[in-house]
Amino acid sequence: MSSDKPLVINITLQDEIEKYVSTSQSLLVIHFWATWSDPCHQMNDILAELAAEYENVKFFKVEAESLPEVSLKYDIVAVPTVIFIKNKEVVDRVNGAHVPEVTKKTAQHSSIVSPPLPAIVKQIPPKPPLDVRLRQLINADPVMLFMKGTPEEPRCGFSRQMVELLNEASVEYGSFNILTDEEVRLGLKKFSDWPTYPQLYSNGELVGGLDIVKEMKESQTLDSLLTKKQSLDDRLKSLTNKAPVVLFMKGNTQQPKCGFSRTMCEILSETRVEYETFDILQDEEVRQGLKKFSNWPTYPQLYVKGELIGGLDIVKELKESGDLVSTLKQ
Repeated sequence: MSSDKPLVINITLQDEIEKYVSTSQSLLVIHFWATWSDPCHQMNDILAELAAEYENVKFFKVEAESLPEVSLKYDIVAVPTVIFIKNKEVVDRVNGAHVPEVTKKTAQHSSIVSPPLPAIVKQIPPKPPLDVRLRQLINADPVMLFMKGTPEEPRCGFSRQMVELLNEASVEYGSFNILTDEEVRLGLKKFSDWPTYPQLYSNGELVGGLDIVKEMKESQTLDSLLTKKQSLDDRLKSLTNKAPVVLFMKGNTQQPKCGFSRTMCEILSETRVEYETFDILQDEEVRQGLKKFSNWPTYPQLYVKGELIGGLDIVKELKESGDLVSTLKQ
């Protein structure tokens, strides 16, 4: 291997990646990253080490925000994300800074024995404690259903019946597929002392399983406990007024998922004015609907007392003019 040839090829044009995908016979490992994310820089280092071991595999990095068309095509909603392409098809992916998984899947799809795990894996931040993750998940929406599969494709009869009951009652709810995360599947049973699935939560509290929800429907108490679906406009009005200051962004304050959202959070934090956030990546209906609702095409979007202030450029201007704090406190 030539010493001046990069181990990980940096893709800057959409046509470049399409050319590699359409012509290469090798396994392609593509890392979608962002310059502002430390785990992404660590993942780039990992891929460079793997590239030195797997000479028959081609490794690439794509700055996700610079090539949005490519990110959209490959369903990239967060960084770091690593996808594996073989024979023009995406055969696998790893969402997040999970180095062992990237190493394992590279070995698996290249049909070569896995090299030793690079030492830099020790630098990857650990997952939050399981109890913290579970609390975050059960509070992700006012009503949360933990089920096998998704509402569109339930993977067991009990989950299917639960979805049908909630839909019949016009209940608005979020869901989590426990088949995608064994740690959550096993941990939630102990956390809530409930041994089976599906499990339904309202405002962070366990309601119960299918039998409980059936009983609530028969006793006509289901409607009083759970949130009814709203029209989209009513829902958007409610969301924009859920706090005096509300920021609609990609990600959250702890983990912004684009540079613009990250900068907006930094500016607002400097004001010491309290604000709430909504992650538009978690709700496509809100993400698309709010653009029309407020006639503002991009994110992040900042609202004060239900009224749109604007995006990052407007907030920067308010900061420079010294009017930001008074605007937020109006």
